[in-house]
Amino acid sequence: MKINFEHNQSAHCENGVVSNLLNYNGLKVSEPMVFGIASGVFFIYIPFIKVNFAPMFSFRPVPGFIFSRVSKRLGFKIKRHKFNSKEKAQQTLDAELSKNNPVGLQVGVYNLTYFPDEYRFHFNAHNLVVYGKDGGDYLISDPVMPQVTTLSAKELEKVRFAKGPFAPKGHIYYPTELPNDVDLKKAITKGIKQAYRHMLAPVPLVGFRGIRYVAKRIRKWPDKIGVKKTNHYLGQLVRMQEEIGTGGGGFRFIFAAFLQEASVIMENPKLAELSVEMTAIGDQWRDFAIDASRLYKNRSRETDAYNKIADKLDAIGLAERAFFLDLKRAIK
Repeated sequence: MKINFEHNQSAHCENGVVSNLLNYNGLKVSEPMVFGIASGVFFIYIPFIKVNFAPMFSFRPVPGFIFSRVSKRLGFKIKRHKFNSKEKAQQTLDAELSKNNPVGLQVGVYNLTYFPDEYRFHFNAHNLVVYGKDGGDYLISDPVMPQVTTLSAKELEKVRFAKGPFAPKGHIYYPTELPNDVDLKKAITKGIKQAYRHMLAPVPLVGFRGIRYVAKRIRKWPDKIGVKKTNHYLGQLVRMQEEIGTGGGGFRFIFAAFLQEASVIMENPKLAELSVEMTAIGDQWRDFAIDASRLYKNRSRETDAYNKIADKLDAIGLAERAFFLDLKRAIK
């Protein structure tokens, strides 16, 4: 039971799953276009939710939002199922595969046997495609991996029912009723408008204000919670920014690619200019990650190192404020 599904590697799992599923169903949309239409560029700091004993930092919307927003803005429907029963979850998966319907799954990362050990930690918002079955093994297209792979029924069940924050509960999803024509210009406009609204939101933990708020916390953490815990928190921030399938820079490079593609479709050269600016901001995020990683690995030779990386993060927050104000003026 194998579906003729094309595997394309992507920078981020949910973008890649959505793009690959749409491509299979005849709607050709690139990964950056999926991300941009879904207003995927984001930042939020949630100190009261802990992931691996550190506050939650996110550079993306809540898992599932990307697919939901793309479906609304491109005009197709999606079906989702979650389960209390592991048996029912497998039956539903097998039923869809028997219809030649590849499906997206939300899974936990920690027990994905094909992931390198350094990437396996307790994170339950990963996405992949199941596109067939060979005996007792399921055929897996994980878009952040270069090649397709397999998981046994037991291995797949384990990651589908991982415990903890954002527990997937066997979550399965796929598109239905795709349109013959889509209005990309309208979808791009809506995606950009929601993106700048989020990043300019008057909320202290969200958008550019959230970035600057974290910079203030970094200055206080060493004295307030100790160096060891501060370093653990910095490691969490860098991991969410650079390692969780984002392509680096907290999705900023993907958003820059979206703006470049959108500038042609929208016939708006200003978007191409802003694409270059967003790439430069992504470079700033990457430089911050390098300095922060040296610090939490005890390899930094800087004096007053925490204040210095806080300065870098604060500068990023100000740069993003200026960028999204320019983006707001560029789109109508």
